[in-house]
Amino acid sequence: MSLLVIGATGTLGRQVVLQALSKGYPVRCLVRSLRKAQFLKEWGAELVYGDLSVAETIPPCLRGITAIIDASTSRPNDETTMKKVDWDGKLALIEAAKTAKIKHFVFCSVLNLEQFLEIPLMQMKKGIEIKLKESGIPYTIFRLTGFYQGLIGQYAIPILENQPIWITTENTSVSYMDTQDIAKFCLRTLQLPKTKNKTYFLGGPKGWLSSEIITLCEQLAGQEAEIKRIPIPFLKLSQQFLEFFEWGQNITDRLAFVEILNVENNFSKSTFDLYKTFKIEPTKIVKLDNYFQDYFIKMLKRLKDINFEDIQKQKNLII
Repeated sequence: MSLLVIGATGTLGRQVVLQALSKGYPVRCLVRSLRKAQFLKEWGAELVYGDLSVAETIPPCLRGITAIIDASTSRPNDETTMKKVDWDGKLALIEAAKTAKIKHFVFCSVLNLEQFLEIPLMQMKKGIEIKLKESGIPYTIFRLTGFYQGLIGQYAIPILENQPIWITTENTSVSYMDTQDIAKFCLRTLQLPKTKNKTYFLGGPKGWLSSEIITLCEQLAGQEAEIKRIPIPFLKLSQQFLEFFEWGQNITDRLAFVEILNVENNFSKSTFDLYKTFKIEPTKIVKLDNYFQDYFIKMLKRLKDINFEDIQKQKNLII
């Protein structure tokens, strides 16, 4: 089976590429910039120029391809550009996939779409889900929660840099997940015919409150955090709403994404049933506390090394 990965340079997409190559899949990546995607070529993937906003560039990318994994999403800074990519571009991709007789289309969507259809990006995600189901192409849709990787900028870095951590006033747990584990599910579905033509809600093994994540980071960093709380109603006044998988640099973007995930969900039972369906052992899923522990060990060592070098430079200046 040959794969075409959309969004291959992103946080999730690159994990899909790396794991697919390790499993022996021929992997082709649709990319707009061959230069920026050079690291994928070094891993062993084939790079092909394609732009979802330019429909005619899509069909050539599908020659010889049997499955598509779409892990892409646009950054909603410009609604016009977003429509070209996440609506017009995805529709063109589905049509091209039909013509190419793609045998499996894996689409990464987002949790709680229905509750936030007033957000353009959520409307488009929902619309593409519907179009994909109507296309006749065998599909699997994963509705995802937030990524562990996105939590670094919101919690870990502010503590290390003595900056405030911004959180909402809501107190609902979110089942975040490592992109490496999400990639496992994306690839495993290609081997499980019974998972075709279904939508799955994919989350981590445990829900985390913002306060719990902050406490964990404080313990690992050995210092207290400065916490700033912002009410959910205030967030709703913001025009910049979310950057979905690629968590935004903008605080409001990140917190708005938390609001979307904050809708109550019963992950405890459904998640472990899902792991069983995909034949993935829960013990093999990376836990958030272990992920943060590894991060802080590496960062604190790096900071210690940098501090040592600075001290040595100062000593040399004195001498």
